[in-house]
Formats: sequence, structure tokens, C-alpha cells
Amino acid sequence: MAVTSNPRQLGQLAETAALDFLRHQGLRLVARNWRCRLGELDLVMQENDTLVFVEVRYRRHQGWGGALSSVTPAKQQKLIRAAQSFLQQEPRWSKHPCRFDVIAPDEQGQCSHTRWIRDAFGGPA
Repeated sequence: MAVTSNPRQLGQLAETAALDFLRHQGLRLVARNWRCRLGELDLVMQENDTLVFVEVRYRRHQGWGGALSSVTPAKQQKLIRAAQSFLQQEPRWSKHPCRFDVIAPDEQGQCSHTRWIRDAFGGPA
């Protein structure tokens, strides 16, 4: 990942790295940075018949528990509500099974060390 101190740019670089990683794993992009009044979905991907809502978490330092621990129960609920809104606004996907994944590049943003937590919330949307 390029060197930058701008958190927004770092987030975009992390999302691009995550997208490249997931495409390499065979997933197909459905939407990126999908927004509604309830929140934002970083990546919406398709894996076979499953719609995958992907939260990309990048932290330069692990001092506050790292990227994965930053997806709190409150953040999970916000993502679930945004995903429900996505399914209402995009009804062609409403019959597909869904899951939530979390992608976390390492401190240097290396794709080869990306942590991919599949079904991170332990259940469907």
C-alpha cells in the first residue's frame, strides 16, 4: 500500500487491495461503497450464489486491538441494517443467501497477509 497519512486515502487503498484479493479468490464485485441513510457497505460481492457484504478494516497500528476487533456489535448492527436496505433497493438479490465477511490487510497493507474472516457475524443478513 502506498505511503500516505490521509485516513480516507488509506481506507480507499485498503478497499482496493481487498477487492483485488477477493477477485483473485473468485468473487465478483456487485457494488462498492454503496451508501444509504443507514450507513455504507464497503464491498458487496458475489461468491457462487451467495451475496457477500464485506467490511474492510485497516488499522496502521494494532495498539487499540487492530482492525478485526474494531467491528463492534454496534458496527455489526449498522452493517446489517445497511445490508437490509441494499436488499430492499436491489430486489434481484433478495432471494440469495447472504453473509458478512471482514477483510483486514496487515499493518503494511499487504494482500498476501490479508486476514479474511468469512461469515464474521455468524449468521445470515
